[in-house]
Amino acid sequence: MNFSQKKIVKYCEDHTTAASALANQLERETNLKTLAPQMISGEYQGRLLQILCSIAKPKLALEIGTFTGYASLHLAEGLKENGILHTIEANKELAIIIEKYIQEAGLDNKVIRHYGDATDIIPTIEGFFDLVFIDAGKRMYANFYDMVIERINPGGLIIVDNVLWSGKVVKTTHDKDTKIIHDFNDKIQNDPRVDNIILPIRDGLLMAVKK
Repeated sequence: MNFSQKKIVKYCEDHTTAASALANQLERETNLKTLAPQMISGEYQGRLLQILCSIAKPKLALEIGTFTGYASLHLAEGLKENGILHTIEANKELAIIIEKYIQEAGLDNKVIRHYGDATDIIPTIEGFFDLVFIDAGKRMYANFYDMVIERINPGGLIIVDNVLWSGKVVKTTHDKDTKIIHDFNDKIQNDPRVDNIILPIRDGLLMAVKK
């Protein structure tokens, strides 16, 4: 990113609604207590997720990859009045942070937390989704997509993080992980069931709307 691009990003961030005090506290605790705090969605992306969810107004939403719950807090803001967000985290050691902030936010009844393997958990969740956010197990992206695509209501939204993979997807040669992400992007591009777009926000957000 050149200097002018950095200035544009900073300008955009400065003109975006600030995160709540609770979200800022969660971000600080994530930086202090986790080994890979960069995995957090962050203030700018968190606000985008909240706005997208507010537009979609899902009755039933799914998040694959809770991490410490930062995105969960923002997604939950956009739910319908009686809407529910199911969120799945493979690392059970993060539960103490997730539970603390979901409860402090007063979202205990709106955010249903699951801990374990998403491929085992997803089939146990009943209903059709209006919004799905995928941000876990990059090598499993295609599998997660295949598991949820037929359970998305028409007009429902799928959001996938890290699809630019630090810009490596545009290189002429790909390492194994980059090829997996690139192949996933091609898979969505060639899926006639959705309309899709990739936004160059942070590490890339893919959005696909079910036709």
